[in-house]
Amino acid sequence: MDPGTPRLGPPAVARSASPGESGLGQIDGWGAPKAAALVPVKAFYRAKMRLAPVLGAAGRAELARQMAAHVLKAAFPLPAIVVCDDEEVAGWAEDLGARALREPGLGLNGAVNAAVAQLAQEGYERLVVAHADLPRASHLASLAELDGIALVPDRLHEGTNVISLPTSSGFRFSYGPGSFARHRAEAQRTGLRWTVLHDPALAWDVDIPADIVALKP
Repeated sequence: MDPGTPRLGPPAVARSASPGESGLGQIDGWGAPKAAALVPVKAFYRAKMRLAPVLGAAGRAELARQMAAHVLKAAFPLPAIVVCDDEEVAGWAEDLGARALREPGLGLNGAVNAAVAQLAQEGYERLVVAHADLPRASHLASLAELDGIALVPDRLHEGTNVISLPTSSGFRFSYGPGSFARHRAEAQRTGLRWTVLHDPALAWDVDIPADIVALKP
């Protein structure tokens, strides 16, 4: 039996949403926004397979939805854009008031690179690219105010949980095992000013059963 899905507490947001608001930054009505949050989201039914010892398929899918929704809300008031290759995820994002960018068949790195290029063409000058499994995420919008490139590693300094960068930087994303070292080298290659931000809240992602401690109140 599925032991149940851990519940997330309410996400920290920049301000409380007024009645009738989704709590996510909207493109319509914001004029021409210069910055946005970009969140890659995997198909929920394929998410978090390494949690199988403690969560069944339905529990893993629900946990993935909860964490992704938390990250989108933590990005407010930036417009929230979900890049995905799954129609269920796209519909879920749009129901939450986010924009869905469909990039099928490209894999994670190809999808993010394509999304950044498209958003640059649309006039976005800066993106905060955040993983969808950061249950302690908050204040993501503040990262859009930085200059150059900012990298936020996971707590083991192996992965890269958040990247804030100009869309014109030419930065190429290279997620996967050991991505932080590759992204650090890529930031240096661009010739832009770059920095590493050590943020305990943003450093905590959920990949294995031991990580679920982050979901406890």
